[in-house]
Amino acid sequence: MAMAVVDSMVFLFLLPVALFFNPAASQSTGYTNHTVGGSAGWFFNIKTQKASADYSAWAAKQTFNLGDTLVFNTNTNQTVIQTYNATTYKNCTADYASDDDTFQYQGGSNEFGKAMTITVSLTLEGQQYYFSDADDGSQCLNGMAFGIKVGHGIGLPPSLNQPPPPPYVEPPSTVEDAESPPITVVTSSPNGCVRSSAGLFFAVSVLVMLALHLV
Repeated sequence: MAMAVVDSMVFLFLLPVALFFNPAASQSTGYTNHTVGGSAGWFFNIKTQKASADYSAWAAKQTFNLGDTLVFNTNTNQTVIQTYNATTYKNCTADYASDDDTFQYQGGSNEFGKAMTITVSLTLEGQQYYFSDADDGSQCLNGMAFGIKVGHGIGLPPSLNQPPPPPYVEPPSTVEDAESPPITVVTSSPNGCVRSSAGLFFAVSVLVMLALHLV
């Protein structure tokens, strides 16, 4: 009986350790950062026209879920294209791709060979593809490409599961910005009636004063 209690205690002690060192179990309790290509990184050898790793084989050994992150350790000689369009992936170019399903994370840099790290969060379930379209797509055609299937896992973390921002609404105009109605200043009527009336009033006043003086 005492041995059974000890064995149970040992099992309870070793269970967290086993879960910690078991990659499959750890994926069910959190999110994973996948370093693309492992230690080989995301590189292409121009001289040999070969990728630094078999990225399709690397991806086949991984389990990808929502909230995970792809980490591309690379330099400016390569690009990172993410697409949900299989045709774009097969064509190895993003030139004619839609902005709704294809995204470029790096490209067009004038600094060759500058080290950089690109991270891509996995926010949609299903099939998606990655490739480098540098050198007019030749890198992609020579191995710089792979596809993955993203599962649901434990779902997106709150930081990635935010509702889209509301549409932009033009702010109302302030009193200063509002257009004032036009103000018309009349100095005289078009036919000069204002001035004529004033002159007639002056003449009548003079005649009245003269009449009073004579009386």
